[in-house]
Parts: sequence; C-alpha cells; structure tokens
Amino acid sequence: MELLSALQQLKLNSVSKAWVDTVWDCEFTDIEHLDPAIEDEIKEDAEIFKNVYKQLLPFSNDDDNPQSVWTVLGENELSVKSLVAVLACFVLGAKAKSPSVEQRHYSLQAASLYLLLLKIPGSVANKVFHQILFDACLEVILKCWPQSTGKKRKKDSLKSSQGDPRTGKRSKPPKKTSEEMEIDEEVEEDEEEEVYFSAENLLRIREDVVALVRMLLRLLEKFSLRDKPQSAEYCIRIFTELTNFEPVVGELSFAEKRDIDKLDSLPELAYRGLWLLCSSSHGEGNECRRRVFHRLLYVILMMRKEDRAKPCLLAPSQSVYKARDQAVLFISHVVEEQREATLPLLRILLQHICHQMVEKAEYRASGAQAVGKLTSKMPSQDYASFIKWLYNYSQNTRVAFRMFALDVAIVLLGLDEREVDDSVNSELALCLSHRFLVQNIVFGRRSDVSPTVRGHALHCLAQCLELPSHNATKFIHELFSTSSTTGAQTLLETGRSEQTLKRTEMAQKTAMTFRTIELSKHKSLAAASRNSGTGICQNNTSLEYQETMALFKQRVSDPKTNVRKCALETIMSLLKHGVIQCSSENLAILSERCRDPSVSVKKKAMQCLMDLLTGLSDNSDVQEAWLRGVVPAVVDSESSVQEKALECLNYIIITHIKSHASYCHNNTAQKLAWDLLGLICDKCQDLGRYFSKAFSVWARQQKFSTAFVNSLIWHTKSDHAPGAWLLLAKVAGSSSKINYSTILDAWDATVSAPVVSVATTCHILTVIGHIAAGIKDDTKSRIVDDLMGWLKGFNLPLEVISSSVDTLFCLGQSENTKDTVTFLNQFCGELVSLCEEYLSSILLNARGAEQLNEELLIKYLYTLGVASLHCPAKVQKRVFLLVQSMLTSSEQPGSEEGAELPASQPLSQFKSSSMPTVVRAHAVITLGKLCLQHEELMVQYLPAFARELEVGREIAVRSNVVVVLCDLCVRYPNTLTRYIPNISACIRDTEPLIREQTLIMLTNLLQEEFVKWKGSLFYRFVAALVDPDPYIADLCEYCLVDLLLKKNPLMFSQHFIECIFHFNSYEKHKKYNKFSQTESEKSKFSLKGSVNQGKRFRIYRFLLKNFTDEQRFNIITRISQDVLACFADSELPLDSEGAELLADVFDVLSLKEIKLTAMSGPAPGDEPPEDEVAVAKAVLQKKLISQVQKKNFVENVVPMVIALKNMLEEHRSPVLKHLMAFLQVTMQDYRNEVKELFAGDEQLAAEVEFNLKLFEKQKEQEQQELEQQLSNFTLSPKPKGSTATSPGATLSGVGGRPGFATPVAHGQNPKSADMLRRRTFAGMLTPVGRRGLQSMISTGSAKAVYDGRAISTPQESINEVTFGEQVSAIHYDGAGRHNIPGDESVLHLMSPENKAPAPRQWNVESPIVRKSRSKKRQQ
Repeated sequence: MELLSALQQLKLNSVSKAWVDTVWDCEFTDIEHLDPAIEDEIKEDAEIFKNVYKQLLPFSNDDDNPQSVWTVLGENELSVKSLVAVLACFVLGAKAKSPSVEQRHYSLQAASLYLLLLKIPGSVANKVFHQILFDACLEVILKCWPQSTGKKRKKDSLKSSQGDPRTGKRSKPPKKTSEEMEIDEEVEEDEEEEVYFSAENLLRIREDVVALVRMLLRLLEKFSLRDKPQSAEYCIRIFTELTNFEPVVGELSFAEKRDIDKLDSLPELAYRGLWLLCSSSHGEGNECRRRVFHRLLYVILMMRKEDRAKPCLLAPSQSVYKARDQAVLFISHVVEEQREATLPLLRILLQHICHQMVEKAEYRASGAQAVGKLTSKMPSQDYASFIKWLYNYSQNTRVAFRMFALDVAIVLLGLDEREVDDSVNSELALCLSHRFLVQNIVFGRRSDVSPTVRGHALHCLAQCLELPSHNATKFIHELFSTSSTTGAQTLLETGRSEQTLKRTEMAQKTAMTFRTIELSKHKSLAAASRNSGTGICQNNTSLEYQETMALFKQRVSDPKTNVRKCALETIMSLLKHGVIQCSSENLAILSERCRDPSVSVKKKAMQCLMDLLTGLSDNSDVQEAWLRGVVPAVVDSESSVQEKALECLNYIIITHIKSHASYCHNNTAQKLAWDLLGLICDKCQDLGRYFSKAFSVWARQQKFSTAFVNSLIWHTKSDHAPGAWLLLAKVAGSSSKINYSTILDAWDATVSAPVVSVATTCHILTVIGHIAAGIKDDTKSRIVDDLMGWLKGFNLPLEVISSSVDTLFCLGQSENTKDTVTFLNQFCGELVSLCEEYLSSILLNARGAEQLNEELLIKYLYTLGVASLHCPAKVQKRVFLLVQSMLTSSEQPGSEEGAELPASQPLSQFKSSSMPTVVRAHAVITLGKLCLQHEELMVQYLPAFARELEVGREIAVRSNVVVVLCDLCVRYPNTLTRYIPNISACIRDTEPLIREQTLIMLTNLLQEEFVKWKGSLFYRFVAALVDPDPYIADLCEYCLVDLLLKKNPLMFSQHFIECIFHFNSYEKHKKYNKFSQTESEKSKFSLKGSVNQGKRFRIYRFLLKNFTDEQRFNIITRISQDVLACFADSELPLDSEGAELLADVFDVLSLKEIKLTAMSGPAPGDEPPEDEVAVAKAVLQKKLISQVQKKNFVENVVPMVIALKNMLEEHRSPVLKHLMAFLQVTMQDYRNEVKELFAGDEQLAAEVEFNLKLFEKQKEQEQQELEQQLSNFTLSPKPKGSTATSPGATLSGVGGRPGFATPVAHGQNPKSADMLRRRTFAGMLTPVGRRGLQSMISTGSAKAVYDGRAISTPQESINEVTFGEQVSAIHYDGAGRHNIPGDESVLHLMSPENKAPAPRQWNVESPIVRKSRSKKRQQ
C-alpha cells in the first residue's frame, strides 16, 4: 500500500521506544532531539509529510474508506505513539529561537498531519489527542510566519562616531555599563541568527499556513472541544489573531457559506473558524459564543490582548480599522443567525466596549461607530434597556466613560429613531426617543465637573444640529423654548454631582470576565427609583430662555480653554440653525471672544464667525458681528491671530472684488463683500483704523495689482461707491498706475454739491492726497483753491475739515522742504488767522457772547487745532490766551468758605467764562494740539489742565483733559512725569467713563514705556480691581494680566508688600508707602478699615493668583523679614493702625492663593493623571518642595511667630486670633510635626496641636451627624400649589427637559438663599478659634413645614456631601412648625432669619491649662 510506504519513510520502526516514552512522559514540553541520523533520513524527501497527508486523507471520512487506518497501523506494527512523537518533534522544531525556512515548512506540515490524525474516526480511542500538542500545532501558525522583531537600539552609537567640531579630533567612545554590554551582546546575537526570507519562501510558508488552518476547520466540523475548554479558548485566540493577519480585497460576506477549499484569505478562514466555535458542540450553552465575543471585543477596541496580560493599544491604521469593521460585521451576522442565544451576549459586549474604552479621541470615535452598528441589531426592548444603562454609564466617575457616552449618543442620533411598539416596556419607552439622548445624555453633561467632559458635551450639542436627522434639531429647540409640552425631567448636575454613579467592587472584579456590568446607584437615586419603578417619569418643566443663555455665557467664560472653544462652537450652531435669535447680544458673545486671552480661543471665535457668516450671509447683524470680531484682530499681540484675521478678511472681502467683466449682481459672495464694506462706511466706522492696519500689511506684501485698483475705480460709479472709495483710499498709496480722470471727476462732482456722505467725502480726499504727487500743477492749484474755499466757509463737518487739511498738506509737499513750509505757512497760516480773528470777536467783544453760535465756534476751534499742527510759526501767543480763556469756568468751587484750594491751581489770568460745556471740551483738545508744537507755552498751561482734573465738574472737559495729558506724555515724557499722579487720580473719578478712559490711556503709555511704575501709580491702578462698575474691574484685570504683566512678570511680586501698607494707609514703616500724596488723594484711594477689608483682599487674592510658585515662596520670606520682624523687634508700634496691618498680614499668609500650587494639588475639575510615572513624579516633586518650604518656614517664619505671639499675649491684642488662625491653616501640611517645628515654645506647640485636634474632632462629628441624618434619606413630596421647581427635584426623572431655576422660599430672595448655602458651607470649613461652634444641624426630632423650599438630591456619596452646592432640604424653623409623618430622614437647616442657638459647650481643656492648674494645686 502507498500509505505504508509513505509511513515507512518516517522511520517509525527506527525510533527507539525509550525516546517515544520520554516524549509522552514529558507531555510534549521538553522533547529530546530525534536521532540526527533518523532525522536526516526523514528529511531526504522534502514532501514526506505531504505524501503521508495525502494517503491519510481518505481515511478521515468513513464513506470514502471502510477500512480503519488504526487497524492498518496495528497490523503492520506501526506504533501510533511513535507516529505522534515524530510529528511532535517536527512541530516543536518551529519553537527554536530562529527557525530556518526548512524547519518552518516541516513544522507546519507536521501540524497539519497531526490534525488530520485527530479528524480520522477512532483517534479518541487511540489516544491521539493531547492538549499540549494540539495547542502547539495551533501556535506554529503564528510562530512560523516571520514577525518583525523590535530590537533595542544601541546606546551612544552616534555619539561615539562623531568628533569634536572645534578640534576635529575623534572623540573616544564612552565606557559602557554592564547592562549596556549585555544589551549589545543580545542585539549582536539576534543579528547573527536573523533569518531572511525571499518572496518565494514567504509564499510557500503562507501556503502551508493556509493548509494548516483549513485542516483545523475541517477538524472542528467533526471534532468536539466541549470537554476541552482550554483548547477551544486557544483556537479562538488564534483565529482572532488571524483576522488581522493580511488585508482582504473587498468586503467579507458571512451570509454565503462557501466550501472551505474556496476560502483563500486567512481572515475569511479565521471567521469561518470562529463561526464553527460558536456552535454549541464546542461548549456548554453560550460559553463558546461568550469566548468568541470576548476575543473580538479587543479587535473592536483596536487592542492586542495577550494571555494574562493587560491589553495594549494598536496604532490606528487602515488594516486595524478594516479588522474592526470585519469583527463588527461578523458579530452582526452571528446575532442575526442565532438571535435568541446571542442577544444577552451582545448587550454584554456593548457594555464591555464602553467599560474598557480609553480616553483617546480616535479610539473613542471608532468604538462609538461600532456600538452604533451593533445596537442596530438589537430589538427595541433591548435597545431601550441599553440606552438606560448608557445613561447611568454617562455619570460614571471616570472621565473617559463620560466622554465615550457622549460619542455613542451622537452616533445613535445619526440612526433612525425607533418607534414604540408593544414589545417595549412602558417604563423604557422614553429611552427610545432621540429626545432622551439629546436632553439627558448630551445636554445633561453641560455642567460636568470635568472641563474636558463639559467641552465635549458642548461640542456634541453642536454636532447634533449638523446631523441630517431633524429630530435632534427639534429636541434642541425644545431646550431653548420657553415651555415644553412633552418630555421628562432631566437629572441636573451641580458641583461634584458628576460622580454620582460608581461601579461596585464586584463589577470591577468581573469586568475582565465578560459578564454583565452593573452600575450601582447612589442610595438617594435608588430610593427615587423605588418610588417610581424604574427611575423614569414624565414631568413637564419650564426652561427659561434667558437662563439657558446664561449657562452658555458662563461656559464661554469658563477657566478652561477647551470648554470656551466648544461653547463658541455650540453657540455658533445654535445661531446658524435658528435655535436662538441672532440678536446683537447673542452675536456679541462670538465677537468678544476674538479678544480672548487664549490664542486658540481667538482663532476658534473667528472660525465660528466665518462659519456663521457663510450660513447667514444676508443677515446684517451677523455681518456686523463678523466685522467687530475679525477686523480688530489684525492688531492682536499674537502674530498667528493677526494672520488668521488677515486671512479671513482677504477671503471674504478682497478676493470677491471683481472687475466689470467678472462682476455678477446675483453672486452671494460678491454681494456679501460689498455689504460688509458698506457697514464699515456706515455703522462700523470705528473699525476704520483696524481696517487700515490690514491694508498696510498687504501693501508691504504688494498684494494689490493695477487691475484690482482699476476695478475699484470702476465700482465708484456704481451703487457700491462708498465701499469702493473706502478701499481705494486704502490702496491708492501702494499703486503707481491709477486712472486719475475718474478720481478728479468725482472730486469735481463733490465740490459742486454739498457734502452728502461724510465718510465718502473723506475717502475721496484721502485718495487725492495719495495721488497728489502725480497730479499736474494747474490741477493741484485748482484743488487747493477748492479746499481753501471749503475750509474758509467753516460749514464742513469736523471729519471733513480734518481730511481736507491733511489733503492740503499732501498737495503742498515737494522735494524742497522750504517750499513745503512756505506753502503750509501760506494756506494753513491763513486759516489760523481767520480762526484767531473770529475767536477775538467772540471773546474780546463785550457783546460777543450774544452773537455766539456754538456749532460755528466749535468748527473754528477744530480748524485752528488741525491747521496749527502744520504751521507752528504762524501761531502767536495771543491764540493760546484766547483758547485758554475758554477753560476758565465762571464757577469757582475752590473759593467756597472752608474749602481747600488745589495744590496745582495757578493764579487766574482771565476773567470768568461762561462757555458751554461742548465748547470748553473742544477748547481743551485745541489747546492740546497747540501745546504739541510749543514746549515753552505747554509748560505754562499744564497747571490749568491739572486744575481742571481736580475741580472741574464737566465730564466731557475732564475726559478730554485726560486724553490731552496722555498725548503730551508721548511728546514730552520727562516734563509730564510730575503730572502722572494727577492723571492716575482719575481712576477713582466719580464718572465711569473717565475711569475707563484713564485705565486705557495709562495702559497704552505703560506698554510703550512712556510712563514707568513709579510712586503710587501701581497701587492706584490695581485699585480699579474693586471698582463699583464690574466692567471697569474686568477691564483693569485684563490690562494687568494680559497686557502689562507679560511685559514685566515681576510687577506683582515687587509691589505686593507695599500694597498691604498702602491700602491700610500705614506710613510708619521706614521703607514702604513713602511717596508723596495730597490728603484728598489719600482719602480717595484709601481702603483702610474693616469696612474695606473685602476690597483689600480682593486685590491681594488677584495679585497672589498670578504669582509663580517661586514668587509665592519668596514673598513669604520677604513678609517675614520686612513686616513681621519689624513688629517683633518693636521697630513698628503695636498701636491700632499697626494691629490692623498685622492682622491683614496674617490673613494674607492664611490665604490659599499664597500656597504653592505644587503643594495644593490639582484644581477642582482637573483629572488626576492616570500615568503611574506622572503620579510618581508629582509625588516626588511635592515631597521635595515640601521639604524646602518646611526649612524656610522653620528658619524665617517660626521665630517671628513665636516672638509676636508672646508680644500679642502681653498686650492682649485682638491680632492674636489672626496669628492662631494662620498657624492652624499652615500647620495642616505639618500635622505630625507640630512639636518639632515649635520646639522653642512648648506652650505654643501644645495650643496649636490642641486647636488642630479640636478642629478635626469637630469636622468628624459634623460628618457623622450628616451621615446619620442622610442614611435613610428619601425625597420629600413637592407641596401642592407651589410653583417653585428645584433643579433635580424630581430626581427619579431621567428623560426630558432640564431646568435651571433655583427655587426660593416665600419671603426670601435668590441672593439670600445663595448666601445661606455659602454660609452653611463656610461654617463647616471655618477654622476653630476664628468662630464659635454652631449647631447648624438639628439632632432632635424637629419637624418643619415644607413651605415651598428647594429640595434637591445630593448627587454624591454621603461622605462627600457639601451644602455649598447640594441642598438636601431647607425648612423654616419656629412658627408654623408641625409634625410631618415619615420625615425623619429629611435634613433640617435653620432659616438665616432666625437667631442661631447658643454655641455648644465643649467639655475639653487645653493640656497647658490642665498642667498649670495641677501645679497650683500642688502649691
């Protein structure tokens, strides 16, 4: 027989029985090598295993060959054990370190032959199967295929080969450590044993792998692995690995069951194997399917899972995405074919996809797409149940989970909405609606504690509006409508409520075993669920539009950059889709964010405005908002923001200015460009300076061609003339070839007609000024005559007067400077003379006041100012005297009895004037322009300006004086230095306009360094932080942090200590607060006393918040040396003023803002780092800084504190409580080192330790009382007739409209309710020694009337409840109280209107007191 001859080539009879027994006894794990001679004989025929396989193949089917192969072997004395041992020897040969190509072929073929033996009937009886050998046959599939080995790179390989570039000498290689030598040796060994494969070798190996996998599939069709779960698991693992083994051309089809021999690609074969393993013949019940789903879970998650190892992420690639899609398609096919058996597993699979999701965006997006495809295979009941689970999952403590829940919700919203049918439980019907996904999961995360989740929720909300389905948009409209007719109450989050739902320990233990993941709810939520069945109910709520917008405005101002960007995107989408009105107020949100401190937010705001303008190009309000957001950004301090703004302007406006041939009236983009230019000429003229800046940048880039300029000239004759002249005025100066005829014709038309459009006339004049050099002399003379005729008529608008004089200057310019001066003296001097003559007739004529024409006088003053700048030689002193006479008010406030004359008031040189305010305001500006050219006279008139600032009562006049003085600072910085206090005093002016203008002008001067931080300027500037106008306070904060601090990072730390002295008006220190001030200035800027304590600490906190850690560390040392030491050494008296100052110092040292950020931990809302290395680094850094800080505290602070403590006790000073409070706060970081730190004062150490223990005991007792009160907490019913609805009051509702309004009890306004919450929370955290212990929680059986008070559920574990943000129940105490059955679990808080009970007396004694008392008794 051919079979026997083929088997004889395996030399089974030549193999020793002892060797065979050894192989079997060792369980195929440690096989001795086959005799080399026998092995060589077997290898003589390279196709030996294929020949045997071919001869054994007919015996694998009973129908093909009635004779048993086992009988044949027995009759010919061929041992089955020997056959298996020989095959095992060749199979395991592939496990060598670097098997050769020949070994890989023999291993794969021997493995196929062994699997064929298992398929032959009778293999079980002949004990052919061995689990270890079977697994080894599967393992060779992966072992034999060449793998890319990740080799370790040699260290310093490049360094050693490079020489010193200065000397040219070759550097010596550095010495290697023993570890590096070992690594190098391993690398060298790997290189020596590395096997290279030709294309032919790879093709042969692949053929053998395919043959082996096909044999395995045929085996699984007949051979059951029911009793071999480990082997079944290993098969699943191998097949899962093969799903991504090689790319597949086209899409895989699982519906058509093709013959195994017709399956060519390994992924197709692998999925056929997984399909076979889903059969119940390979496991009990759903076990095999569960194992298959579990393995494919990691393919969907784009992870690689090794045995007993954590899964690792695969780098996203096309092949990985393809494998994921194939896995999803296969699971969908299995669910369709085996629906009843696999639906529970599908839900578990979905839960585990969510549970094991990582935070990386690309993986989350991929996983969400997979979840969306798989949920489409679920029936409505299971789908609704999963959505409810997803809602609970969206409130998990892990940030990645909440982020992924939002991604899944967006994907599900892209699918068709399911209709409620009879199969769906009525309690879960709400979950089928897209409303639930939008309003509960997406919108429900808008106030998440994590800024990352908050931002992503807003981003997803914007994505909802872009979905093709109109349902999402409709449900978002409901959120912003004033009322809702359908829906259910949404669970609202406040504060730390995002950590409501937590996984149980059992869920954590079973997470990796592919079982259902249950999310345990908070006990209060569970109680609500018991009351309502499933925790879902329908409650109609009202959501006010203003409150919703207030939330988004809050998010736009969020401290985190990412949240602000996402909020802007959401608001843009809401405006674009008509969810909210395109009102000026709403559009201003986007425009204002173009000046955000963050560069990325600025760019995002501009991009949002671009998208909104593209979608609503016909809306004039949107156009104006776009201009006010983008145009000012061209002067931004960041170059990248400037480039973005220029790019937007160029794309929207410049590129759509077309010539006559290309212009189209119906083109939307061209129409938009001209509409925007029209707005700049009309409503947005204030943006002209920024617009000019853009053109100056483009002019340097030579952006404007002659064709572009000629196109603008053509448009000046069309309906777009104002916009065309605007652009022409910007580009005419940068173009050499311009058609003058059209411009001159336009000028002639303008001269012959009255001024209709001021802006257009000014632009025409500007264009003429630009082209003046190219105009002929006779034409120039004609234009000059026209201009002089206009100007001498004194009937032009002020803007046209200024442009006309500028154009006159351009027309008079020539290469000869003397000719230019002569021209200007002739024409501008004539204007000055006319103005002087008119002013004399008014001011020096006895009846001049009767002939006063206010408007005409202003035009003469304005013309005098602009003309005098060009001809200073023609301005006589008489002109100065005439203008100054207008500033002398008829009122003399300083002459009142008992009034103090201002120090800067000069002797009056003129009789009293009764000019109107507007005339006096223009006179100030004119006098300022005259002073710019005459320094000697300027010095004489500065006191008049200073006097006006001090005693003037007219807002316009004082405002213009500030502008003039600041402009003179630029021209004469040294002379104006002495008047900086007069200017800075306006920061505390009674008028907000002057305070705002002073801040802006001083900021500009400080930025350009025309003014220095000298004297009291800094302290007056920061005093604006507590301005009664919030806008001015915010402006001051912006100027300090975003403009001035960047220029001088040490500014805050250098002035901080003196701030304490200055705002306390303390002048007894030899160094601080020694600059000269008048009494009026002192009183104006003083923040002395307990009444202003809040304002002082607002400034202190602001400054400290912007310190670096190094500055915080140094300021503590400086305070100790410069302030505490002065009091300890009695250099400063401990009087009432000193006590107030010292109390402020100790309170400043107690502020959390002065604590090092490395010591204070992450800010609220920041996610702790998950990387173990980062955590270890943070811990080490904190420990190191703590040691340095401790050393500084011991050396510099402790001696001063001990000395001051003794002094304060001796004087019985009230400052002692501030000192003890400082120690109590500070010693929290050194709780176990109190005695060590205060070794020099045992009494102080004992008192500090006693206070700390008392504080901890108090906190512990309050916490216990809270837990006891809330242990059985249930929601109280809402009183009938009450219209107040609490956010989250109906906590059981999880499907519908959220609400924002915080309800208020009768007779109490929202502010007082807020104060109550803050007071309660602050009371819990106030250090002992600074307040008495108040019993805020009733411990008796007191009952109270509900009376419409707010009820919300503490969405946090009980031991983390804080009343500052979650109020359990608030009732009135006292009158009207009666028993309410079953409300023992309701927590009662007293109304703030009622008097607090007396403090509880603690039966405790200080150890020092007890010790001294015992000594007295002994005496």
